[in-house]
Amino acid sequence: MIKGFIFDLDGVIVDTAKYHYLAWKKLANELGFQFNEEQNEAFKGVSRKRCLEILLDLGGVKATQEQFDHWMIEKNEDYLRYIEKMDVSEILPDVPKILDFLKANHIPMALGSASKNAIPILRKVGLLSYFKVVVDGNNVTKAKPDPEVFLLAAKDIGVDPTDCVVFEDALAGIQAANSAGMTSIGIGDTTILTDAQYNFNNFTEISTDFIKQLTTI
Repeated sequence: MIKGFIFDLDGVIVDTAKYHYLAWKKLANELGFQFNEEQNEAFKGVSRKRCLEILLDLGGVKATQEQFDHWMIEKNEDYLRYIEKMDVSEILPDVPKILDFLKANHIPMALGSASKNAIPILRKVGLLSYFKVVVDGNNVTKAKPDPEVFLLAAKDIGVDPTDCVVFEDALAGIQAANSAGMTSIGIGDTTILTDAQYNFNNFTEISTDFIKQLTTI
């Protein structure tokens, strides 16, 4: 039975994906081309470096290493300006309901995210204390769909990967969870998250009874 729960951050706990999108869109416009929300789907769950590579390919832009590094910093600074204003209102509906239930039943929780700003974001929205472990872009070398981030999270909470469940909003994250042998739950568009073992539009559709079914409670 499931004994550990791993949460992605962007689009699962908080909607910081919209801020990533706005920052990438601003950079694309500065480089002379348009970037839309449909194209942004390919950026979910992907490292900042890989996102910039994709963006430059979309715009047909060639970059020196110096330019590449500068744009990486510029995008992140724009993103940080957005998240600086975050507070508890940014938490997605009914996420605290599930976190409180897991905490009350002493089930270990970890965060597994490509974000390098996971800890400050969790701190700003008041959820950092829920997570025994935070594995983010500062701890991993391989981006999803590689399962590294989830395998590290499982190891750090002392739970076998096959006894973990992952909440993800990105196809790459679902693929990473499946590759790790974990139970994958897609949060978001079911037509995109086709590889997930379970699908919900958001946490308002997830009952504590469903969580009980996955655990030894």
